[in-house]
Amino acid sequence: MLLQSLLRGDMRGFLITLCLMLPAVIICLSVHECAHGWAARALGDRTAQRAGRLTLDPMAHIDPMGFLCMLVFGFGWARPVPVNVSGFRMRNRRLGMAIVALAGPLSNLVLAFICYTINIVMGVYIHSDIMFLNTLSLFFYYIASLSVGLGVFNLIPIPPLDGSRVLNAFAPYSLQQKLERYQSVILLAIIFIVYFGLFDYVIMGVNNWIVNLVFRTVMLFV
Repeated sequence: MLLQSLLRGDMRGFLITLCLMLPAVIICLSVHECAHGWAARALGDRTAQRAGRLTLDPMAHIDPMGFLCMLVFGFGWARPVPVNVSGFRMRNRRLGMAIVALAGPLSNLVLAFICYTINIVMGVYIHSDIMFLNTLSLFFYYIASLSVGLGVFNLIPIPPLDGSRVLNAFAPYSLQQKLERYQSVILLAIIFIVYFGLFDYVIMGVNNWIVNLVFRTVMLFV
């Protein structure tokens, strides 16, 4: 979104998009990392709480490079939330770690659902030429689409992304060994997929699924 405006030479569109995306990226990253912390806290681990990570304050979570990638490419990362599995109340600590890892991407998908709902409801029921309302609707759209990108990207099963922790909890040990052995090859493949825009189709598919779900939900109340 931001990169497209810049490549088109549309400086006005670039500045408007930048002003909307800056807070949208902050919200997406903060919700993602805060969800990790609260999931760990719910399982008994207070490490994130002691580190001051159970907050939506972006200063506690933002990683500069991940933040920049979110702005430019639509997906990125934040500073990892510290987790100590020995603090979990459950016996299966690998499963506990998977739950904590899934909390981030799932929070992004829930956030996307909420923001797409607001965006669609505003578009259907609020027919207005008022610039503020149109800009507000666009802001919710940016939060939703960026949130999907962040959530889906972090489900890729390569360290240090959340998907690798989920995989460790459920995949056989032999498969984990193979993945570790070919980790560099997998990483190069991911870079290739991202560079040539193939990953965009995955994000687009998840986006379309959530939007369709929102439409079906909204239609229940019409």
